Amino acid sequence: MKKQLITCAVAAAMATTSSAAFAQTLDEVMERGFLQCGVTEGVPGFSFPDENNNWTGLEVDFCRGMAAAIFDDPEAVRYTPLTSQVRFESLANGNIDVLSRTTTWTMSRDTDLGITFTGTMFYDGQGFMVREESGVTSATKLSGAAVCIESGTTTELNAADYFATQGMDLSNAVVFVNQDEVVQAYLDGRCDVYTTDSSALAAERSGFPDPEAHMILPEIISKEPLGPSVRSGDTQWFNIAKWTLFAMLNAEELGVTSENVDDMLGSENPSIRRLLGVEGDFGTPIGLSADWAYRIIKHVGNYGQLYAMHVGPDTPINIPRGVNSLWTDGGVMYAPPIR
Repeated sequence: MKKQLITCAVAAAMATTSSAAFAQTLDEVMERGFLQCGVTEGVPGFSFPDENNNWTGLEVDFCRGMAAAIFDDPEAVRYTPLTSQVRFESLANGNIDVLSRTTTWTMSRDTDLGITFTGTMFYDGQGFMVREESGVTSATKLSGAAVCIESGTTTELNAADYFATQGMDLSNAVVFVNQDEVVQAYLDGRCDVYTTDSSALAAERSGFPDPEAHMILPEIISKEPLGPSVRSGDTQWFNIAKWTLFAMLNAEELGVTSENVDDMLGSENPSIRRLLGVEGDFGTPIGLSADWAYRIIKHVGNYGQLYAMHVGPDTPINIPRGVNSLWTDGGVMYAPPIR
């Protein structure tokens, strides 16, 4: 009995200490009055600024969802455009609170950089784009081609691995520091091929002067699970970020949208009642109000709404849901239940 009491006391002390330590980021954000979100320098459909520096996109709306959960205000966000080379350092150093920037979740990034991925927002894979006039219809025919690549990304290693396994020559790789330089070099004809995540290829092509003059080849050569990340060691902040995404996915599965969420408050479905904070309190354990998920859905929407709005078939980017469909629709998008 004495040993059990000591163990319980130690556990309670650890919980108290951990709770105090893990509240740091949320406290800082609330005191500041806004969330600092790291985004791309501009990828349509994911994180892209207009002429007035108003940011939109799937990854932007993730940050807006976090702000809605915390402040009941999706506009309580400031955006920091980051290159691939500085994005992880900016997060680890505390210059941003969350990184939501077309970033691939890999083991080394998840274990070596002092950051933690919170989930997969978009399942992607690396592809290749060429000009239609080139006559190339397969990535297996790219040996010796001049290939535009952004440095500091998984793209470089993936391309090297693919060319090596196919017995092809990649000696003409043309490497640039940021995405804008890569795109411009491709448009200027400095390279024959542009390679990056297939979603980014579709996004960039949508803004070309003549999108139909460019073709994305059928081969997908890698797994690129893209998702947001936070600094390691702050469990509370990690949970807020993680469950923001999960709330969006659960809302889509349950049919709760930004348009019907107020009506859904009267639902008899226990899963919907828990999601919206009508039944139980799942916000307090992570430092939020009981209606944290209601705020996300009301102000921002569910995952399906965001996908359709920013990158879906009815947008210029035109990416079918495919593997990013819910598990109930043949995809792999799946969120743990709120219970």
